[in-house]
Amino acid sequence: MTRVKICGVRDVATAIETAKAGADFIGLVFAESKRTVTPQECHDVVAALHELRRAKEPALFEGPRSGDVSARSWFGVWSDAIDDALFRCRPLIVGVFADMPSEHVNEIAEAAKLDLVQLSGGESDNYCRKLGRPVLRAVHVREAMTADDILEAAVPGACAMIHLDTASPIARGGTGKPFDHDLAREVAVRLPIMLAGGLTPERVATVIEQVRPWAVDVSSGVETDGRKDIEKIRSFIHAAKGARNER
Repeated sequence: MTRVKICGVRDVATAIETAKAGADFIGLVFAESKRTVTPQECHDVVAALHELRRAKEPALFEGPRSGDVSARSWFGVWSDAIDDALFRCRPLIVGVFADMPSEHVNEIAEAAKLDLVQLSGGESDNYCRKLGRPVLRAVHVREAMTADDILEAAVPGACAMIHLDTASPIARGGTGKPFDHDLAREVAVRLPIMLAGGLTPERVATVIEQVRPWAVDVSSGVETDGRKDIEKIRSFIHAAKGARNER
């Protein structure tokens, strides 16, 4: 069953209903965006989710110990480790960052008790290794890119998961625009991936059956007039988890 991340949540009511609808990950945006959470919004959402899942501390992960393994093995072990954490406490809380000093990301992640960190600013391998949380590393896919170009970011030891989204000159994700899913399929055959970009409740099942991603991520596709729409969120999760995904 495909895992689902709902990103850009900013209020307690939406967070709780999203969790109850079956989301595996809830994303809080700390990068510059129209969806950026305030410190108070972050505190309130995290407190509510921790109470709901009855786990007041971040999830513990038993990831691989050494980077001296193949990419397939490294990311396979990490996907299993995240699945194990989801079994113990769902949803996991993901903080989305871009172009921020690593020490600030670590400070926020610790203070907010985030489970994972998503990096959307093209941060380096060394930067990723400085973080104290498992990293979802965003790759913004441009028209000229190949599967090998994308897989260059899949460096064992640098991140836990590759997150594919559509490149944009004005945004670090959340554009609501798709990219070449045949390309995404090429990558997903080789590694577990989280797929974003132009997904909607109406399209997500078809995309899952085509690409076979480990997880899907949505933000604008479950909004109405720029605000999260809980009915769209429920429809998206239902469609994604009902789709055939036989990797």
